[in-house]
Amino acid sequence: MRPVTQSPVPADEAVPSAALTPTQAFDALYAFCAPALVRQTYLLTGRRELAREAVERAFQLAWQNWPQVARDRDPAGWVRAVAHECALSPWHQFRLRYRQPEAPPADAADRALLEALLRLPPSYRRTLLLYDGVGLDLPETAAETEASTPAAARRLTHARQAVAEQVPELADAAALNRRMAELASAESLRAAQPPAVRTYAERQTRFWTRSALAFTATIIAATTLTLRTAPTHYEAPIGPAQAISGVPAEVGMGPLSAGERALRLKLQRAADNGPERLAPLAG
Repeated sequence: MRPVTQSPVPADEAVPSAALTPTQAFDALYAFCAPALVRQTYLLTGRRELAREAVERAFQLAWQNWPQVARDRDPAGWVRAVAHECALSPWHQFRLRYRQPEAPPADAADRALLEALLRLPPSYRRTLLLYDGVGLDLPETAAETEASTPAAARRLTHARQAVAEQVPELADAAALNRRMAELASAESLRAAQPPAVRTYAERQTRFWTRSALAFTATIIAATTLTLRTAPTHYEAPIGPAQAISGVPAEVGMGPLSAGERALRLKLQRAADNGPERLAPLAG
């Protein structure tokens, strides 16, 4: 028996999915998975608040994508994968609230096991938890960690060896599974109630929808303004002014000479008494 694994719901207690509303189905999945999932995530991170936050975030995403999650062949696995990804995100190291270490477990044996787990690389730690803690088989573990089956097997082997070197009494896989379950159960870890998770998810959905609409309206307004104010024809740019040399100086008209006056008079008379215009004769 693996205490940190979500056990199947008994057949006599199961309610046909057709009889459940989306809200009821989500709340049932949350009540069934969230408590164990918070404990599992604590083993991944060693942080109580981060474990709760990652699980709630996973269920918020599940509610926002509920039609897809409800049709998934393993809704609990969908939420678990998202919770583990959120918990192991490297961005948490930049958050002030997670820069300081949390108080370790009170029991010395629990502290030793948690320290051994946290010294493992995140991918090894997750593989060990899924196989020895949750109880997945090797292909399922490989699929959930996005690794090949041989790679998952190598990670599992190295993770077990590393834990056994630091805590020799946990060299046996069964003993390791039992101690991981005891460590997770010893902590007081709780997640929010399902209505609070659904409400927050719906608020986020409304916020991002309104943000997308506002952004789209801004783009449309900017495009309209650009079309109304943009020039309709190309105007060549005016080059910078440059000094020009070699142009003769402008000279004003002076008095006419005697020859020029005589020529002007001749032209005026010729215009008045010139030859008659030729006109065609009728045949």
